[in-house]
Amino acid sequence: MSTTEDRLATQGSADPEAAHNEVAAVQPGAGGAPPPGAAKGAGESAPVDREFTVEARSQRQQILSRFFHNKLAMTGLVGFLLLLAFGFVGPLIYRVNYLDLSSAAQSVPPGTNQGGRVYPLGSDAIGRDLLAGLMLGIQRSTLVVIIAVVISLALGLFVGALAGYFGKWIDNTLMRFVDLILTIPLLVVLLIVASNFPNARTAVGVAIILGLFGWLDLSRIVRSQFLSLKEREFIEAAHALGASNWRIITRHLIPNSLGTIIVWTTLAAAGAILAEATLTFLGFGVGPQDTSLGALISDGVQAASTRPWLFYFPGLMFLLIVLAINPIGDGIRDAFDPSNKRVRA
Repeated sequence: MSTTEDRLATQGSADPEAAHNEVAAVQPGAGGAPPPGAAKGAGESAPVDREFTVEARSQRQQILSRFFHNKLAMTGLVGFLLLLAFGFVGPLIYRVNYLDLSSAAQSVPPGTNQGGRVYPLGSDAIGRDLLAGLMLGIQRSTLVVIIAVVISLALGLFVGALAGYFGKWIDNTLMRFVDLILTIPLLVVLLIVASNFPNARTAVGVAIILGLFGWLDLSRIVRSQFLSLKEREFIEAAHALGASNWRIITRHLIPNSLGTIIVWTTLAAAGAILAEATLTFLGFGVGPQDTSLGALISDGVQAASTRPWLFYFPGLMFLLIVLAINPIGDGIRDAFDPSNKRVRA
């Protein structure tokens, strides 16, 4: 017992109020004594730890912070934006129509000055400028990705939401149908469809075909997310408040599944580019009336031994796009990973 308390104990109950005040005066934080760590002056403040838990931030800030601090993802994002700029802004600077044929500049190597102009990446067998072809190919491949992913996203969300939210016979019927389609190799299905619809051999046609058969995995992912989320307390509260099924799905379940959906979207984009290139390489993709990176690679393979630039430049561009998209998808997945407990301010 402290000296002050001993002295008060010997005083007994002679002046209990004075005893109480004297004890309070020496206790930390009581009376006028400042507690440990309190500000020392009116203009001073306690130091703030620069490292804090993610609960101090909003969820959106946490995700963005993780993503933008991922160096590999940022490298992929910058590279992908540069490739898009090459494909969409480049034609504004390099004003050459890829579809213009030149009999005087057939199969010229890169850097050749022929017919009064230079072919930076050479030309093909019918005199088309390969540099202009790469720009147009990026535009067409981007169009394929956008259309295919949007269609797959819509179908996958619709089927997965119905199966996961309503369950019972709806879930069983839809998932058995998905399982049946998944047992068939996707490439075989795409080849059969593409071969029976020759008029669809354009960038848009191939994109629609890819979109109609690219939603199966997403439907299973969304179903799994919904089955888990619909048992949560906030969904039960929404039911208790009389929220409609449509509102619960669109305002609660889908937003809480957004991280998984975004990750799937980035991976599906890379998959769509690969699928389009595969179909075109096998002769069932984009036809000669249109072009894409897959079509340029397919044409270049046939001339790789005699005119290697027709294969290597489109192949390199295709490789760069895939290598840029994959780190973006990995970065988004890591950004939504709840195991990252602490971030730097």
